[in-house]
Amino acid sequence: MVDNVKEVDDLTSGHDEGLRRNLTNRHIQLIAIGGAIGTGLFMGSGKTISLAGPSIIFVYMIIGFMLFFVMRAMGELLLSNLEYKSFSDFAADLLGPWAGFFTGWTYWFCWVVTGIADVVAISAYTQFWFPELSQWVSSLLCVLLLLTLNLATVKLFGEMEFWFAMVKIVAIVALIILGAVLVFMHFPSPSGSVASFTNLWDHGGMFPKGISGFFAGFQIAVFAFVGIELVGTTAAETKNPQVVLPRAMNAIPIRIIMFYVFSLIMIMSVTPWNAIAADRSPFVEMFVLVGFPAAASVINFVVLTSAASSANSGVFSTSRMLFGLAKQGDAPAAFAHLSKRAVPATGLLFSCICLLSGVVLIYLIPNVMTVFTLVTTVSAILFMFIWSIILCSYLKYRKTRPKLHANSTYKMPLGIIMCWVCLVFFAGVIVLLRLQPDTLQALMVTPLWFVLLAIAYQFLLKKKQSA
Repeated sequence: MVDNVKEVDDLTSGHDEGLRRNLTNRHIQLIAIGGAIGTGLFMGSGKTISLAGPSIIFVYMIIGFMLFFVMRAMGELLLSNLEYKSFSDFAADLLGPWAGFFTGWTYWFCWVVTGIADVVAISAYTQFWFPELSQWVSSLLCVLLLLTLNLATVKLFGEMEFWFAMVKIVAIVALIILGAVLVFMHFPSPSGSVASFTNLWDHGGMFPKGISGFFAGFQIAVFAFVGIELVGTTAAETKNPQVVLPRAMNAIPIRIIMFYVFSLIMIMSVTPWNAIAADRSPFVEMFVLVGFPAAASVINFVVLTSAASSANSGVFSTSRMLFGLAKQGDAPAAFAHLSKRAVPATGLLFSCICLLSGVVLIYLIPNVMTVFTLVTTVSAILFMFIWSIILCSYLKYRKTRPKLHANSTYKMPLGIIMCWVCLVFFAGVIVLLRLQPDTLQALMVTPLWFVLLAIAYQFLLKKKQSA
């Protein structure tokens, strides 16, 4: 999730030298891999497993397949013009100023909503050690800590996120290896089952909840992939994007198989899918069920670190996005002010105030998983809008700039066809969100954001015309 920080910093660095940051290739490669491991995987996979059973494996593979083509579309666009710093740049260039405005503000809101989901997840992870601590109190403390860290650690941010990514990667690899060992040992768990790959199909088959359960698994599974588009954006800002960008894009399927598919296969092999709690992280519960409480504490620390890392980078990047929007005249001028440490403190404070809405939600709705599902659905819808804008930009690029496509050294496979396939897929996921009452609520609320944006854009146009 750090990739978006780099993206926004580069987007705004031309305006103010104090915001310029350079991530080394070491940072980019590891953070790109770490970005594939999100809170949706750690926190949300319990809910998706309960909805879809073992078929959730196919859900992740299908979403990963579709998003691979979204990334390839973005990769070709970014390499077609190295002046593009982000997808909001080529959206504004290819689709018009409105697209840049909608994309920039929606992207900011995406990370605010994602940050709320991370705060909710952190409060749930904290309950593992401090069950008596009120969840809304722990959420409030989390937001205050994030504000403090971002005001004080700008220079160390890249390095800190690098090591956060390392922790996540090591933990996932260790979980996969340990799961394989337990399976080959036929390790008996307290639930009465024996670790075996047969657990994947012995409890109702691969589709125990039928096709409706399979479809219901897409909502939180989509959220697990949010931020995947940042890999290409960060890679495009390196000294040799023609080499680094294709390498990062082509590694996406491998990351999906390694981090999502393999880990879920091991979890459901060690513990039957119907013994996994929907409202808890299966990564933690796996070790509890096999009788390793100490290891469970370690994994809980890892997933807590992952959520904190995501929330931290999200808060940091939203403040920079507000700074960039303000510099472009698309946000209040106050957000363009910097503190003595070259931090856009006003935007940072505003983003943290928005995060406090997560605290309010937990206070009003004590059930963490209900809040998490509501928030992640909104986030998933907004990110699908961003991904769709990328695809629409690509379609316009193919129509209006055929020579650039012909000269491209990194063409999107089956470009126009796969763009339409992906757009239809995203539309299908939106329809699927109507299947569950909790996701339907979020689906009904989300359009309000675009109504507000449309009103704000009209107001901005009148202001610029009068000026």
